[in-house]
Parts: sequence; C-alpha cells; structure tokens
Amino acid sequence: MTLKTLTFEQALEKLEHTVKTLEAGDLPLDEVLQLFEEGVGLVKTCHKKLNEAEQKVEVLISGMTEENKEPDGEGRRENSGY
Repeated sequence: MTLKTLTFEQALEKLEHTVKTLEAGDLPLDEVLQLFEEGVGLVKTCHKKLNEAEQKVEVLISGMTEENKEPDGEGRRENSGY
C-alpha cells in the first residue's frame, strides 16, 4: 500500500508504530534513517489529509451559510428546521 492510498487512520497508526520502533533505540543507523524517512512521509500524508478535510468542512459550512441567506439579508433559519 502506498502512502497516497492510506487513510488518515492507517497513516497515523503506521506513524505511531514507526515512532515506537525508533524510540526502542536498538536499530542500526541505516534502518533508523530508513524508518525516519518513512515517518516523514507519513507525517506529510497525515498533514495533507487533515488539510483536505479542513477545506471540505469549510466548503460545507460556507454552503450552509449561503443557503441560509435571502436577498433581503434575512436568514431562513425558522423555515429550514434548525
């Protein structure tokens, strides 16, 4: 599975495992560097997925705000069931 296909939860779980492995401290330097590089990639993946989720939430909230506006500036809250 590539980093791009991981869900946020999968990437985070893999990152936590990588951190625990690195914290154990009993690995050769080459393996430490490889795991560190993988961890950086996982952090970037998590960060990207969080940003995408945040943008989606902002779009949804913006859409709700626009739906509640009427031309005269009055909202439709009382008619929308909220």
